[in-house]
Amino acid sequence: MSKRIVIVEDFNTSRQIIKKILMKKGYSVEEASDGREALKFFNGNHVDLVISDYNMPNMDGATLVEYIRRKEEYKYIPILMLSNETNAAKLNRAREAKITGWIKKPFDVAEFTKLIDKVLQ
Repeated sequence: MSKRIVIVEDFNTSRQIIKKILMKKGYSVEEASDGREALKFFNGNHVDLVISDYNMPNMDGATLVEYIRRKEEYKYIPILMLSNETNAAKLNRAREAKITGWIKKPFDVAEFTKLIDKVLQ
């Protein structure tokens, strides 16, 4: 069974690029355009990894991470924040929400896929 990854990104072009990269590696990919839309994946469904943008309408990435971490069955899944955010307070909030790692946009595809593979081992 392939690993199931949820991508949460408000910019459709970015979301489709990430999805294409991950599907090419054989991963199963679900997508949401913001944190609020992503909530539907965290109602008992199996999720192996979350890749989320920070700045999104309706619900930002840090709020989504806090929501996910409150649910026992998702407490320890890896969550990567993918963003070009540089605000120290926002970075700290994401860390305090217990993200697994941070990927700065724009990213190198080879490094990105290496990190995904490592996190999913």
